[in-house]
Amino acid sequence: MRAVLMAGGSGTRLRPLTCDLPKPMVSILNRPITEHILNLLTRHHIHEVIATLHYLPDSIRDYFGDGSDFNVTMRYVVEEDAPLGTAGCVKNVEHLLDSTFIVISGDSITDIDLSKAIAFHQRKGSKATLVLKRVNDPMAFGVVITDDQYRIRRFLEKPSSSEVFSDTVNTGIYILEPEVLQYLSADEPSDFSQDLFPLLLENKVPMYGYIADGYWCDVGSLDAYRQAQYDAIRNRVSLELEYLQLRTGIWVGQNTMIDPTAFIEAPVLIGDNCSIGPRVHISAGTIIGDHVTIRADADLQHPIICNSVVVGEESHLWACTVARNSRISRRSHLMEGAVVGANAVVGEEARICANVRIWPEKKVEDGATLNHNLIWGSMAVRNLFGHRGVSGLANIDITPEFAVKLGAAYGATLKPGAQVMVSRDQRTVCRMVTRSLISGLMSVGITIRNLEATAIPIARYIAPSLTVEGGIHVRLHPDKSDHILIEFLDNNGINIDKKKEKKIEGTYFKEDFRRARIEEIGQINYPSRIFEYYSSGFARNLNTEALRGSGHKKIVIDYAYAVSGAVLPRILGKYGSDVVVMNASLHDRAPTRGDREKMLDQLSDVVTALKANFGVQVFANGEKLVIIDERGKAIRGEILTGIMAEMAFTANPRGTIVIPMSVSGIVEQLAKKHQGRVLRTKDNPTAVMMACASNSEVILGGSSEMGFIFPQLHTGFDAMFSIAKIIEWLTIQERSTSHLRQSLPQVNYCAQKIRCSWGIKGSLMRHLVESHQHHRLELIDGIKICYDDDDWVLVLPDAGEPMVHVYASSANKGEVGLPWVELQVKEMCDYIETFCRLQSSLNKEAAGSGLGL
Repeated sequence: MRAVLMAGGSGTRLRPLTCDLPKPMVSILNRPITEHILNLLTRHHIHEVIATLHYLPDSIRDYFGDGSDFNVTMRYVVEEDAPLGTAGCVKNVEHLLDSTFIVISGDSITDIDLSKAIAFHQRKGSKATLVLKRVNDPMAFGVVITDDQYRIRRFLEKPSSSEVFSDTVNTGIYILEPEVLQYLSADEPSDFSQDLFPLLLENKVPMYGYIADGYWCDVGSLDAYRQAQYDAIRNRVSLELEYLQLRTGIWVGQNTMIDPTAFIEAPVLIGDNCSIGPRVHISAGTIIGDHVTIRADADLQHPIICNSVVVGEESHLWACTVARNSRISRRSHLMEGAVVGANAVVGEEARICANVRIWPEKKVEDGATLNHNLIWGSMAVRNLFGHRGVSGLANIDITPEFAVKLGAAYGATLKPGAQVMVSRDQRTVCRMVTRSLISGLMSVGITIRNLEATAIPIARYIAPSLTVEGGIHVRLHPDKSDHILIEFLDNNGINIDKKKEKKIEGTYFKEDFRRARIEEIGQINYPSRIFEYYSSGFARNLNTEALRGSGHKKIVIDYAYAVSGAVLPRILGKYGSDVVVMNASLHDRAPTRGDREKMLDQLSDVVTALKANFGVQVFANGEKLVIIDERGKAIRGEILTGIMAEMAFTANPRGTIVIPMSVSGIVEQLAKKHQGRVLRTKDNPTAVMMACASNSEVILGGSSEMGFIFPQLHTGFDAMFSIAKIIEWLTIQERSTSHLRQSLPQVNYCAQKIRCSWGIKGSLMRHLVESHQHHRLELIDGIKICYDDDDWVLVLPDAGEPMVHVYASSANKGEVGLPWVELQVKEMCDYIETFCRLQSSLNKEAAGSGLGL
């Protein structure tokens, strides 16, 4: 007799175990389900098997080959295009079936006596016999009714609770005569229960049901998968095991090393070539695959661990599933029902909450708490907030579900009934995320002041007048066009401090949200005349006469298809400025960095063709800008920072300028010239904004990388006001942008970044402090090694990535300074690279020495 093994299933409900593995290859007691089915067939003298494949067929063919290692002869038929269904795939191999044959699913665990079923089929003269089983909950299966002669009278596939008419279900095992396949059309999808069997009933073809004893489990869900494993380890189903039984209920494979101090409670299965470390606790029901390493003091409360997994010291795995080749780092906690996909990494002291699923190849960072499925994103981070807010891939990391929860977490840190300002850029994806944030905020009783699509400088300016507790602004990330950036503002429009960020993070990860009663649900209102309010403040802080006197100046502004293009032309038009506008329409897709560079080239051509005084490109939702001088040359980076500082000091001698630590020494040189003062802050936007807000003498803040702040207007970065100020200053000071560039002092500057893992950053910074104590060190942010007042090297760990930034600045002139800064950056990067490599080796050795193997 031949068997048709249906092994084409993808196992969607078993994901992430089946993301890169067909369902029949999922392991039960360390062997694929299909291998157990082949063992069952050979036990009942069926040695010819035709396997129908569809999803990832090579993994099945590579494992079983010609079947000789499993005492069968295997043939494979692959459904190349769309699957043909349970009956269609059998019809597809009709030419190989010339006598009674059995059809059996490759994704169920059973020890049903097939010999008795075949004998029943032959005794009844049946053309189609369905192997049936009585179950407690029949709603997930096909329900069948037979008469007193076991002839099938009625069946219904997966009934609802009101449709259940029997507890006898179809197991998906059929004994068939070849002629029943004549009722099916070739090469057309068809199903046994929905197509073939109704036709046989209608044509009064003899069809019987054999009600089987024995065990049967359709491994159709993660719960069923775990239950089948636990049933198998407790001998509730008869499966063949090739492992030695050390004592009752404890099976151990070959070449497995178990430390004498390990505690093992039967029943337990441990595969071949495993290593169980000191003081490991393994509770009853635990299943451990081949080539698994369990390190010291791990606590395993009946998890299912597949092949080649490493479990770190003091880890806790409780009724979870870990797929092959994954790494669970030390002191991690995996709760009940959690599933870790193949080749995933769970970092040190990470916590995976109950029933959370992690897709293959993903990484959970050290210390992270993961309470939602990690599917599309690349990793789960231990911190929500990065350099300037919450950011991630649009609609992958930052999804509507994530945003609802984030909004609720933020709202839960505020008093019930508080008001929060919400604004965004004009992109559709940002509108989607903003609406989700609003839903989360309203659910905890927060009232929304919705500014809708608004440039972020306007939102920052308007915040104090709205008497809100805080605000949220959503936009595409200024530097990553496929990322969303969510920024949280305080009641003055400044990004919130680290203390408030940690409070939101704690609430988010703990999911400690209050839920407002129906009458307490937040409201939404829409403040009016926002543009007029911003425009009036704009005018109060400008020399409008100078602007009106600049009519002879021609300015070209490229708005890069952003919302600021709908604002600034209306303001400058009031003062008669001769402005040529480019790319002012609103686009849903944000220009990439490459797109902006092409647009900058076009801007340069227009400036020179029109003989304009200067051009400017505005981006980052109205925060940043790049200048094109009258000769068509771009002014950006340290030169732009220097030009803005020179004009500000000229207009306000002895004033104070706030800049981040990473800016070159050019601003100090200009401060000496104008008897001004420079205030350095941490290298993040919040620190710069707060310094500008707290010091009344500040005339300018920021840098070209962040944008520029004019505290007299508001303490946020504002490219639109910067443009108006540049026009004012150039008019009053009677200067040109190219002349300003040439007048700047010579300062040489070099910057580079180098990879450094999270776990090494702290030891690197400590080592740098200890090894450079003979120099003057500034530890405002990172480590600034000062060789004298004007020459320094700054080593600054990146806040959001496993990177370290190295900056060098020198006021030396000519050919002396530039090679010095380049040499210092190169030497420091080489030093960091060597340190990281050595430290990584030491960490591995230290981890290995504690294995006790």
